[in-house]
Order: sequence, then structure tokens, then C-alpha cells
Amino acid sequence: SGFGNATAKRLDAMGFEVFATVLNLDGEGAKYLRRVCSSRLTLLQVDITQPQQVQQALLDTKAKLGMRDLWGLVNNAGWCVNIGDVELSLMSTYRGCMEVNFFGTLNVTRTFLPLLRQAKGRIVTISSPSGEHPFPCLASYGASKAALNLFTNTLRHELEPWGVKVSTILPSAFKTGQSSNTEYWEKQYKNLIQDLPPSLLEEYGEEYLLETKELFQSYAKTAKEDL
Repeated sequence: SGFGNATAKRLDAMGFEVFATVLNLDGEGAKYLRRVCSSRLTLLQVDITQPQQVQQALLDTKAKLGMRDLWGLVNNAGWCVNIGDVELSLMSTYRGCMEVNFFGTLNVTRTFLPLLRQAKGRIVTISSPSGEHPFPCLASYGASKAALNLFTNTLRHELEPWGVKVSTILPSAFKTGQSSNTEYWEKQYKNLIQDLPPSLLEEYGEEYLLETKELFQSYAKTAKEDL
């Protein structure tokens, strides 16, 4: 819906053969790419937290490539399920961020590495400044991105002898995915209020949680639209 969509469109326009993974083949993002891209573009339905789907994507890619090489991999999938203090964030939030932002990306990268080494290709990973600097209320997201950044930096050294280039991009605030979806954040906020222990909710105060949500929503409105 955001960087992935824009990247697939741009690379297709430049003449590349693009394999674009989407969570839903019938979703708006997939429909848009079918409409604006050439027949070279291949859409693959992949939830990167599901190893069997990642493996299937490898098989589909190999079948389409034939004897040709895979030139590059762009890791873009990212998930920020909620915003809130460390103590107020649910364990499911921490695990959810790690599953997508770290483990999912790790699995995709490892799965496609043999093809990339063979081609002396490149890996480009979209991460976040929150993995480098501590932003209050973003510990769950930031911790997953910090793990991703260290993994990517290690990979850069290890793959240098193979001739594979590894890059990390740390974008600032852009309007992508759910970041500016008010309904999504309202739903997440309600879920958080319902799941918090009453004593903890009372100590912090519901007004504080509401203020935090509104602060992030107002910040999201200032995010750049030009990807």
C-alpha cells in the first residue's frame, strides 16, 4: 500500500521484471498494480509470517525465472500494531512486531539468499529510525527494527565476499499503510483499553492514553505524501 506499491510501480516502469508480494491478491494495492503496471509484473500472495507461503513464493519465482538470475530483493513489510508506553503495551504487540518486522524479513532473506548469491545481486531493507533512536511509546516497534538493523548490518559484512550488496533505508514519517488510517488506530486504542488491567489503567489514567493516541494521529497528519 505504501513503499512496496510505489517501488513495484517504479521498477516496472524502468523495465524490470518485478515479483510483488501482497497479503491479498484481491486487495486494493494488488488491483492498482494490475491496472498501472505492465504484463511483466507478477503478483504473489505472501504472508511473510507463514514459512510455507514464503517457500511457495521462492518456487513460483524460480519457475518464472527459468535460467535467468534474481537481481535483487526489497524487504519492505513492516507492522506497527499499537503505540503506548512499555508497561502499557501488550505482549501480543511485542510479538506481533517481531514476527513481521524481524522474523518474517529474516526468513524471506534467508530463503532467497542462494539466488541472490548466485547473481551477485543486492538486498535492500526498509527499516526505521526508531530502530536506531528511542522514541517514547514506540518500544515494541523500535525493538523489532533494532533487531532488523543489526541483522542487516551483520549480513552486509558476511555477504561482501560473495559480491552481494546490502543496503538499509531509514525513512522518516511518510503516509503509508495504516499510518494515517484513523479508524484503524481508534480500533487499536479501544482494544488496548479493554485488555489493560484496571489498576494499570487507573494509575496512568485514560486521559493520558487518549492524549498519546491523539498526539500520534496529529503527527501522522504531517507525514509526507510524496513517496
